[in-house]
Order: sequence, then C-alpha cells, then structure tokens
Amino acid sequence: MRLARRRFIAGSGAVALSGCATVPAAPDCSPLPRVQVDPARVVRSVAGLRPYRASGFVVRREALGNKALVHNYGHGGAGITLSWGSSRLATDLGLPGHRGPVAVIGSGVMGLTTARLAQEAGFPVTIYTAALPAATTSAVAGGQVSPFGHFREEAVTPEWMAQFRSAMAYSWQRFQTLLGPRYGVRWLPTYEQSRIASYADDWLNAYRPNLKVLTPAEHPFPVEHMVRFDTMYVETPRFMAELTADFLRAGGRIAIRRFATLAEIAELPEKLLFNCTGFGAAALVGDSELTAVRGQLAVLPPQHEVRYAFTGVAGYMFPRADGILLGGTFERGETDPTPQPADIARIVTRHSELFGSLRCAA
Repeated sequence: MRLARRRFIAGSGAVALSGCATVPAAPDCSPLPRVQVDPARVVRSVAGLRPYRASGFVVRREALGNKALVHNYGHGGAGITLSWGSSRLATDLGLPGHRGPVAVIGSGVMGLTTARLAQEAGFPVTIYTAALPAATTSAVAGGQVSPFGHFREEAVTPEWMAQFRSAMAYSWQRFQTLLGPRYGVRWLPTYEQSRIASYADDWLNAYRPNLKVLTPAEHPFPVEHMVRFDTMYVETPRFMAELTADFLRAGGRIAIRRFATLAEIAELPEKLLFNCTGFGAAALVGDSELTAVRGQLAVLPPQHEVRYAFTGVAGYMFPRADGILLGGTFERGETDPTPQPADIARIVTRHSELFGSLRCAA
C-alpha cells in the first residue's frame, strides 16, 4: 500500500525533527491552535499490542469437527478502521445457511462488530472472552479511520487486496452512520507530513475527502511537504462501551473464558464459531506469522479548541473528548503491553518540539 499514514514512524519512534528549522516563517501562514505539550501535563500513558501479519489480515472459513470456524484476526494498526468491513466479510462466510446460536471468541473491536452484525442478521450470540472489551487493545487505539501498519505490499495477493478494498468500503460507510457523541465518532481535518509532494494514483484517496497538497504558506508546521484531508476519528473507549451496550441490549451474552486450544473451542455448544482473538490467535491457531507490534501513547488533558489532527515524523496527535493522544511507536516483536517511561518521554519531547516550532499559532 503506497503512502500508508504514519509509515515514516518505525522502531521505538526515536526520530528527530530534522529539517524543521529550514522552513521559514510565512507572513500569511494559516494559524492553528497550539497543543500545550509538557511532561507535567501527561495524565496517563497506555500501550497496546497490534496483531500484525505481513501478508495481511485473515478472514477464512474452515471446518472444526462438525462445526464451522471463521477466522477474523491479524489487522495490525488498522483494526478500528477495518472493523465493520472485515467483520462483514467474516459473517458473509459464516452466516448463510446457518441456523441456531453463534459464538464469537474475543471482545475486541473485531469480536464486537462481528457479534453485532450476527445479531442484526437475527442470530443469538455469545461472546467468549478472556478480557472484557474495556481491557482490550482496541480500547486504547488512537482511532483514526485510515488504515495503517497492517501488511507489507510485496507480501499480499490480488485476492487479499480485493478483501481489503471491500472491508474499507463497508467500514467507511458504516462509521458515517455512527457520527456523533454517542459513539464518539467525528470528522476532523488532518495534516499529514509526506515525504513526497503528491498522493496521485492512490485508491485510498477516495477515503481522504478534501485532500490537498499544501504549500508552506498554507500551514504552520515546520516541515517541507504537507497534505491536508478530512477523515473520521473514533473515541475508542466510548465506542467500545456503546458497542458492548448495544450487544447486551440486543440479548447478547458475554462469558469470561480463556481458550488454549482449538479443541477447547470445539467443545462449545454453538455450531458456528468466529475467531476474533487478535494477537491471541498466534498461540490459539499456531499462526507463526502473527507478530505483536507494540504502540505507546501519552495522553494530555483535552484542549477543546484543538480541532485538527497531525501525523508526521514527530508521531501523531489526535484530539478527542477524553484527551489529546500523542503517539506513537511501532515496535515489532514487543509483547509487553506496558508503557515504557523512556519511550513516553521521547514521544512527549518530539511533540513539544513540533508544536513549540509552529510558524504561527492561533
């Protein structure tokens, strides 16, 4: 995938704001409110484990004894973005011809959206999960509705790309039906630092309305190449809580249970099973390609005047009602979901330098 957002963030994210001072101030610079970044303003730090597969997410049906098992996992940093669409692919594989209750394994965003789609199709659903939705990686995700960090271009097939496009299209449509404070979904202008000056010939431009390549006079950031577009953002704790409430109101049941093997899943009473276990699928189904990629965030108090987002060399800044999120890291192979103080300090320092260097501010 060309020009994936935040593709320039790698490793622990310890990168410098090289070139910032080389962009001169412009007298007609369009100002933006300055984010107030200081270590003393960090109210919490979080980390999550993205379930990454170089060859892309898995949506596949197979037999498990006399039952049907549909996999829906491995979405890397695009889990929120692709949730509705990937779950639709999964339910389209599992529900036709099925009668009776349905089991969903996992209560992250894939588990909840799969469960809701199954309920909307008229099936009773039980979610079996080792952790409640608020304790999943999905609940600490940044929530930009734009796919990031979920495959390597040379490792995917044309068939998989068709799945990706289909999932993106349905998710984009579905999130627009959820706009508003209830689910915590809203549109924001987004400023994205780019290593090139054009986004031409990228099919994802259809999901970047009002895309424009900016001149330095049209933005205040101390970087050479910048584009602006609009996209949706999800306040993930609120979103997960409302999805859970919708699921329970529709008669769904959540059972706390941990599964070590597929044989244990096969003992469930339901005949149709959906595997939405995220990184847990590595051990559960023996997927050796599935790798944890840790992402860390520092959270500042809300600044309601900040109504724009930024992604670039410094990381990313997403303003939400529950706080301003500063990210981030993309740490392959790190399986400890604990924020690391040194990494959090680097995230804060980079954003302090960035917003302290705005060439003009409102």
